[in-house]
Amino acid sequence: MQKGKVWLWNVGGALAFLLALFILLNLLFPLRVDIPYSPVITAADGTILHSFLSKDDKWRMQLEPDEVSPTLRKAVLQKEDRYFYYHPGVNLVAVGRAMVKNLLHQKTTSGASTITMQVARLLYPQERTYWHKLTEVFRALQLEWQYTKDEILLLYLNLVPYGGNIEGVKAASVLHFQQSPRQLSLAQAVALTVIPNKPSSLRIGVQNRQIVAFRNKWLRHFARQQAFPEGAIADALLEPLDARRQPAPHVAPHFAYRMYRQHQNQTIIKTTLNLAVQEKVEQLAYNYLQQLRYKNIHNAAVLVINNQTQAVEAYLGSADFSDALHGGQVDGVRALRSPGSTLKPFLYATAFEQGLITPKSMISDVPINYAGYRPENYFGTYSGNITIERALATSLNIPAVKLLDQVGVGTFVRKLKLAEFSQMKRNGDQLGLSLILGGCAVKLEELTALYAAFARQGTYAPLRWLQEDTARQEKQLLSPGATFMVNQILTQLQRPDLPHNADNSGHLPKIAWKTGTSYGRKDAWSIGYNQKYTVGVWVGNFSGEGVPELNGTDTATPLLFSIFNTINYNSPNQWYAAPKSVGTRSVCAESGRPGNSFCQDLVVDTFLPGVSSAVKCTHLKQVSVSLDGHFAYCTACLPENGYTQKWYPNHSPEILTYFVTQQLPYVALPPHNPACSRIFQEYAPIIASPTAGMEYLLEKAEHQQLMLQCTAHNEVKKVYWYVNDQFLKAAAGNEAVFFEPDKAGKLKISCLDDQGRNTNSYVTVRFLE
Repeated sequence: MQKGKVWLWNVGGALAFLLALFILLNLLFPLRVDIPYSPVITAADGTILHSFLSKDDKWRMQLEPDEVSPTLRKAVLQKEDRYFYYHPGVNLVAVGRAMVKNLLHQKTTSGASTITMQVARLLYPQERTYWHKLTEVFRALQLEWQYTKDEILLLYLNLVPYGGNIEGVKAASVLHFQQSPRQLSLAQAVALTVIPNKPSSLRIGVQNRQIVAFRNKWLRHFARQQAFPEGAIADALLEPLDARRQPAPHVAPHFAYRMYRQHQNQTIIKTTLNLAVQEKVEQLAYNYLQQLRYKNIHNAAVLVINNQTQAVEAYLGSADFSDALHGGQVDGVRALRSPGSTLKPFLYATAFEQGLITPKSMISDVPINYAGYRPENYFGTYSGNITIERALATSLNIPAVKLLDQVGVGTFVRKLKLAEFSQMKRNGDQLGLSLILGGCAVKLEELTALYAAFARQGTYAPLRWLQEDTARQEKQLLSPGATFMVNQILTQLQRPDLPHNADNSGHLPKIAWKTGTSYGRKDAWSIGYNQKYTVGVWVGNFSGEGVPELNGTDTATPLLFSIFNTINYNSPNQWYAAPKSVGTRSVCAESGRPGNSFCQDLVVDTFLPGVSSAVKCTHLKQVSVSLDGHFAYCTACLPENGYTQKWYPNHSPEILTYFVTQQLPYVALPPHNPACSRIFQEYAPIIASPTAGMEYLLEKAEHQQLMLQCTAHNEVKKVYWYVNDQFLKAAAGNEAVFFEPDKAGKLKISCLDDQGRNTNSYVTVRFLE
């Protein structure tokens, strides 16, 4: 008994000594596992979109636990270390068996390396000596001390060599079989299990016959061990190996490089991209651009957003990344470009929610001058009075500028800042009325995210790029009612931005959309949405070269329609229901305002109760006129009898000017009673030209002239022009008058109408030397 106790004390002491020694050595030589993996960009379903070389120029893609299939796991364990889960990193039985065999044969015929020891060797590669074998054992014990068995197995599968610069099962599976390790067949899994024994002489694509022979040898061994079902092994023995090394996945390169730069500390970047949608968008855009090349149009960019999740499902920076001649590597999704008319719906929605307008409200579409800024419509024509919904549906420029002037540039810019428009944050305070016609710079991703707010009842949320981005920072950018009104207008088909090509218009998706064309025809936009997707399309040239045939209608919209018909074909034909904040009312068709007693033609209009203006219609006014209709009377000169009251159109001065300049017929008021001495200064003429406060540079030798023109009240028949208080000429109320200044300096321009009302304006004239 005493000897037994001594022996136990000796064994215990030895074990304690070894444990203390291990702890000391572990402190002196700590285990460092710092594996430089290849950064991998994955789609929403886990498919690899793009991969980059590791820092040590290896293809070494990190395995995730769920990517190790039971078949792969069993094949590795059966071949490399059947007792992996039972030993502490060193299999003493295997070591003893190997020593006996090697001594009997006087050479190394059997190894005893466990999977843990192999991981140690792969982490700390050294020459094969007995001393290094001891250090390998020490490192294996450290691994077992710090990691679980499953973690050690993952390290092994991540580090095993496959020849060249390929390491790890995942890289081998992706580069040789173009699939995830979880999808490997038994034959493929066993092939990847045996190759690491001779990675330099068993190269897939070069020595496939030898690999098959080695693979089948092990498959028959597994059959004897009954490791796998008999039928599965029989099928695996017959499976051919026609694999060869393929390039790493190269899907969505612009998106991949962007994610890689933004998340350099991650080895697996899990994005929201939908691989099926991405591939369809890439194919559609590439094929479509081939049709445009003969027009000297070479680039396109597309962004697809899922409206329910705000996730980016497709990202196309350019239609052909390899097209170096035309800047194919430029990322069109992030490029700053002129938006053309694409900001108009946002402006109209802002005016709706401020109560300034409703869809049936009237706005004038006539030439206008804002301190020298004279906007023009796309086709150079004018419509006179037009409804708001028609002005937006036909994308008229002048009504949009007038509306921006009413809303206020500052107010509109603040709205765009809330929608994260980068240029608005930088220099939005410097922008003017031209902003609404494309006089600013925006990104495709900013515009598409803005339109996604229309699809979500005015709620704006930042785009989701990664699956881990689950926090939703939403903000109510627009009211649901204003959004609904815009949605109804942008679904109309009677509009000029419907593609003229019958092939494109024959199968129209149920979407709302808006086009835009920048000045100089350098950018063509088309952005559309339904309940599921918002799609933004830009077409043009990254070089900035304009093309006469380039426009949003016929250049960008056909691609937009093709994308919707492909990724959301047969989508439910339902549309957005009116929110409770929206009501309907009858309004006068002439003015779009609630009807008055003289309104004969009423139409139904949507409005925002308590918000939309309730001012009644004034498109007619009652005027006292002489019985013969020659004169009109005011209250100051109204006779006791000999007159009657009639209804006359109550046109604004700018509409009257438009009628006169365009020589359009209209009902004019009779001239005011010439015997009346009362003056109504509130209706004084408005000097439209020259623009007050402007400096005009003239060539005296060319006898250049200034044009004088005013907007007078509709009862005015004649006006009188003065320059520096000297009479110049009498003219009709809206007639243009020209005069040649005789000297430089400040000029006082005066306009007096036949009712005695006067307006002054001041300009400066300089002559070229």
